[in-house]
Amino acid sequence: MAENHKITFYPVGNGDTTQIVMAKGRRFLFDYNHCKAAEDEKDPRIDLKKRLTEELKAAGRDYFDMVAFTHADLDHICGSTDFFELLHAAKYQGNGRIKINELWVPAALLVEEVTREQQSDEFALWRKEARYRVLAGKGVKVFSQPDEVKKWLHAALKERGEATTARDHLFVDAGTIVDSFSLARDGIEFFCHSPFIKHCDEGDIVRNDASLVFNVRMRADGSDYDFLQIGDSSWEVLEDIVAITKFHGNEDRLRYDLYNIPHHCSYLCLSDEKGENETEPKPGVKALLLYGKKDAYIVSSSYPIPDSKDMYKETQPPHIQARKAYETHLKQVKGRKFVVTMEEPNAAKPEPVTFEVAAGGVSWIKAIAGAPAILSSSPPRAGLSTTAVRAG
Repeated sequence: MAENHKITFYPVGNGDTTQIVMAKGRRFLFDYNHCKAAEDEKDPRIDLKKRLTEELKAAGRDYFDMVAFTHADLDHICGSTDFFELLHAAKYQGNGRIKINELWVPAALLVEEVTREQQSDEFALWRKEARYRVLAGKGVKVFSQPDEVKKWLHAALKERGEATTARDHLFVDAGTIVDSFSLARDGIEFFCHSPFIKHCDEGDIVRNDASLVFNVRMRADGSDYDFLQIGDSSWEVLEDIVAITKFHGNEDRLRYDLYNIPHHCSYLCLSDEKGENETEPKPGVKALLLYGKKDAYIVSSSYPIPDSKDMYKETQPPHIQARKAYETHLKQVKGRKFVVTMEEPNAAKPEPVTFEVAAGGVSWIKAIAGAPAILSSSPPRAGLSTTAVRAG
């Protein structure tokens, strides 16, 4: 049977939620942004809690194999502590909460400080959850191990009478493949591009700079395809990633069939200058964009980006100047399309944007307005469904 994997981007406004569903059923989720207002049918954003619950029920599941929070900004974790089961306290368990087999977090999440007034914030709960899982020694991966994390962890392990190396297996360094899943066994592997230790050790911890960045490689019937899943990294971090990856001879990890761009199409992920009509990317970022493969797609998890006069004056993302830059470089590599989550199939009622990864390549399965399909764990039968068409 042909292997068909799916990557779905959910229309959650200027926020991120992406799910990977493998042909054999494994499910991976990057970020979670459910706003209460989205439950109102008049709000164009998707009711994420309802949609994911329906999809998991259809697949006969109450868990994800992995959930990764790229960083702790609200647009990446909003509503998550009401949706997921947290192991550190009984009050966050039961009542239909969705389980997480393995939680992935950047090291910064473990050591960022919050004030007493913020202790009820979702970030504070995830910090407690991540620390709980680290001390339990299972169900978590932490990316990077800066000195601030070591100070906390070594003191905690000493108090428990354990060696300071007892949790080393839970930490992942940039430039390595996460050992939780393998291309040969699972048809997928995650190569960690970032964060680097310096993102926590040099001065103040900056969430965006310390966010998770992966090359996700997926295998379908013997062919491999690459998905760049990037948190809200700045252009400086992206330049570091390109330089370091090339230095270590891992340039293939920069190539992409599908690229989830950072920070909702902000120009600051390309350059420190927006540009009047189009942002000119910094050299390293330009190089990254030009690693796109023929027929590649770029996805912006953001509100619509119309080419209108008012958009050129916007200070907050998305930025039309950035969109033009991405489209220019996508054209240079003979890519397919720049896709905006809140524009498809239309801005009035957007639906999840789904790509199929199969032996023939990565293709966009474009939803028909008013007829959303439930994403199941079983590969589709040959031919087109009544609710989706392949898009160019």
